[in-house]
Amino acid sequence: MKRKRHTDKDIEAAIAYAEFKGWRIEMRSGHAWGRMYCPFNDAQCRCGEFCIASIWSTPRSAGNHARQIRRVVDNCSGHRDDVGEDGHESGF
Repeated sequence: MKRKRHTDKDIEAAIAYAEFKGWRIEMRSGHAWGRMYCPFNDAQCRCGEFCIASIWSTPRSAGNHARQIRRVVDNCSGHRDDVGEDGHESGF
C-alpha cells in the first residue's frame, strides 16, 4: 500500500530520502504524521536512540524538521560510511 504524501515539500523530500536509505514509514494520526523506523534496528544501533523518529504533521519550522529527519537517517550507525563491521567508528 502506498503511503500518503506529507503536505510540506521539504519534509516529503526528507521522508523520500529516508525511504531510499531503507527506513520504513508508518502513518499515524494526531500530532505525529507518522513514524520512521531504522532498517538496522539491532543492539549495535545506538540502543534505539536513532532507530525510531516521529514525523510531525505541522512542525514550527518545516525546514528544520526536514533537516532533522535527514540528520537522523545520516547519523544512524547502520548507514554511516565510517562505521566498521564491528559497529564502531573507524576514527577518521
